[in-house]
This record gives sequence, structure tokens and C-alpha cells, in this order.
Amino acid sequence: MSSSKTKTLLVFKYLNEFSDENNPVSTTELIEYLKNDGISCERKSIYADVKTLNDIGFNIISTMSPKRGFFMASRRFELAEVRLLVDAVSSVGFITPKKTETLINKLEGLVSKNQAEELISQVYVSSNRKCDNEEIYYVIDSLHRAIRNKVKVKFVYKRRTIDKPNRKAYTEKTFIVSPYALVWNSDHYYLICNNEKYDNLMNLRLDRMRKLQHLEEEARDFREVSHYEEYFDVADYSSKMFNMFSGEDDSVTLLCDLDIREEIMDRFGASIPLTAVDTDHFKTTINAALSDGLVSWIMNFGNKIKVLEPESLAQKVKQRADEISAIY
Repeated sequence: MSSSKTKTLLVFKYLNEFSDENNPVSTTELIEYLKNDGISCERKSIYADVKTLNDIGFNIISTMSPKRGFFMASRRFELAEVRLLVDAVSSVGFITPKKTETLINKLEGLVSKNQAEELISQVYVSSNRKCDNEEIYYVIDSLHRAIRNKVKVKFVYKRRTIDKPNRKAYTEKTFIVSPYALVWNSDHYYLICNNEKYDNLMNLRLDRMRKLQHLEEEARDFREVSHYEEYFDVADYSSKMFNMFSGEDDSVTLLCDLDIREEIMDRFGASIPLTAVDTDHFKTTINAALSDGLVSWIMNFGNKIKVLEPESLAQKVKQRADEISAIY
């Protein structure tokens, strides 16, 4: 590569790393950066480099404020977009503290160094909520490949148990499953799969998986363990799960207070049918998996939701309420 082409690339590198709207890089500074990299040049050649970069599509602006210089006016990711990604990585629980730090460092490279410092100063990472499974990237990638290749997987599933005070204890169980989809729900990554011992679907957390390996055995067809025919509808399946508890699908009719209509539409979509019952209540019907997760979700609203149908679900909610009342 000729020195002139190298110089133009280096000018781009400096502007990308150091410049933004509030921190333009002057011609003098660019010349000094180049000098440190062993390249001498005149001021007018910097203008030619900037023109070349603009001609091929980069948006580099010449400015007089807050000082005279150049800055990258547009990037592949805007600062607000990178901030959103950093916040998501910081808060998500299934990425370990070490991998969180590494990933945030990579995201910093999408903005200038000054903007990156601003981002990091606003980020708080709670390691208490982070998992300790350093295999998580491998698990995610390996499961994606297993789903694509339609093969079974085998792994050790690790769960915490109650032991003596101040001691961590775990149970480990080996699973062989047919994987169908991955879904991110309530701050956890789940595998939707079929345990070869049963004829239904189950949801398992990826952060609890260890020693995952592909098997040569073909995965079981999802049609054998679900009501889906043409393809496994992840969106439909997820919409019926509450806290990722599995259960039999059924039609559920709810009587709700009018003041929780926004929460109901947020959970089930703005197009969900709401039928007015009186000035204070509305009725709606949903399809959901009848599970402990659904019971817990309903009870979050206290006396603002009443189950009208099915009667079996209404009785489960009543039983849970009685059990809670009995301990107080």
C-alpha cells in the first residue's frame, strides 16, 4: 500500500477514534498523530484526505466551534443507539461480569473515545445479578447450530439448592433434548425443547447449561410434541407463556378493572379485544398456557382481575390466595 493511501486511512482512523461534534480534531492534531506514526505531511494534504473520505461516502464536517477542526458527523451507530446497547448488556443477567466488560469495550469502539468515556461514566453493572457461566457464548452458538441442523443435544443442567448457611450448593442433572428455538424472556435466555422422555415442550435456562455437545441423533419433529404444523411459531408460543412456565393451552376469560387496561394491552398487544362490562370493568379472552406462572401473573393484580373461565384456573387462583392468607 502506498504511503498516500496509508495516510488517508490513518486520517480516517484518527477522526473515527477521537472526533465527534463536541470534540473536533484540528489539522495540527492530525499532523501530529501522523508524525507519531512515522508519516510527515503538509496541511493542505489533510484537506485532500478529508475530501477523498467525503467523496467515498463518509460524512466528515469542517467546523469552527468549539474549535477549528474536523469531526465524523455520522457513524454506523448513533450515540443514543450505542447507549441503548450498553444499557442492555449491563442489565441482562445471563452474561457474566467478565463477558459484560468485554462486550461493552467492543461497543465503545462504535463511538469516539470522548463519547465512550461519557457512556462508561453513566453505566452501573451489578455483578450480583450476573450469571457465572463463562460457557454462555458457546452454549448460545452451539444451540443455534443444533436447531439449524435439527440434531439433539446433551448437557449438564446446574441448579442451586438450599444447604448449610453461607455455603453454595448445586444439583446437576444431564439432559438429552431436541432443541426448537431460543427466546429471551424476563431477563433470561431460554431453550424451548423436548425432553426425549416425554411428549411435551419444556423451557430451560441457558445460563444453567454446562458441557453442551451435539449428538448424531436427529432431533424429534416438533409436530410430535406441539400443535404447530408448518413451523415452530416462537412468537405464538412465547405469548402464551407466563414466567416461561409450560402448561396446556386453553382459552381464558378475565374480568378486569378498567384502570389496568394499559397493562393488559402491553402484555397481549393493542389489538386484543376488550369488551366493556360496566363503567369500571371490561372483559377479555386470551389463549394461555395454564400454569403456575399464569396463576402468579394474575395474582400480581390482586383484586383487579377475576378469572371467569375456565373454572379449574379460577380454583387454582383461589387456592393460592387461601394458602397465602393462611401463613399470615
